[in-house]
Amino acid sequence: MKAVILCGGQGTRIRDASEVLPKPLLPIGNYPILWHIMKIYAHAGITDFVLCLGYKGWHIKQFFLEYKAMTSDFTIQLGNHDQIAYHTASDEADWRVTLADTGLNTQTGARVWNVRRHLSDCDRFCLTYGDGVADVDIRNLLAAHAHSNAVCMLTGVRPSGRFGELQLNGTTVTSFHEKPNATTGSINGGFMVFDAARAWSYFREGEDLNLEQDVLPAMVADRQLAVYEHPGFWQCMDTLREYMLLNELWKRAEAPWKVW
Repeated sequence: MKAVILCGGQGTRIRDASEVLPKPLLPIGNYPILWHIMKIYAHAGITDFVLCLGYKGWHIKQFFLEYKAMTSDFTIQLGNHDQIAYHTASDEADWRVTLADTGLNTQTGARVWNVRRHLSDCDRFCLTYGDGVADVDIRNLLAAHAHSNAVCMLTGVRPSGRFGELQLNGTTVTSFHEKPNATTGSINGGFMVFDAARAWSYFREGEDLNLEQDVLPAMVADRQLAVYEHPGFWQCMDTLREYMLLNELWKRAEAPWKVW
């Protein structure tokens, strides 16, 4: 099982937090929000990741290339940089991370299409956004998807409106409205699971393919999009206010998404 994380957006609404870093690298505490998302998956035993890079993707590549040095105490012989002794054990030592450039202006659906070669050995794969955390039970999500027989199952959450709204019949999505003026039902909180064998027929070539406006509504039309209702904590990081909120929760050791 692999987890695909969308990390390529430009994050224009949160530029006040940083003009330098891409949004997935904005820190919550000492680690990027991307790391927090990966820890949620790793807690469920998923440690093979595919990161869909775009805007300032080289910063994300650099973070992982230098991960051991950036997260460990170490001793270095200055006359020979090959002689480095690391003194900190890492719970992330078994993570496998594929960093794939999926284009600067590519839409979300096209980013997933562009990494399909890295998913050729997967019967199913997870997918989420690089800017949202939750205390969702990934194992239960996977079990619910297997039971549903739907091509895709997404996690439905209920924050205040401004995201894509879902209308439901049981656990089947019957309508998907992207960013309505007012939201009264569940919204797409990410943390999706796809049946790889059947999912690719809903994708296509072209950087304009949008996951939320093209792929998911097509699955709705075929009654192949199901929802896993998550009543617990979920929070995206779209604005400076949300960024500060997540950092305050982490600082107070009250971060509900810290399930590891």
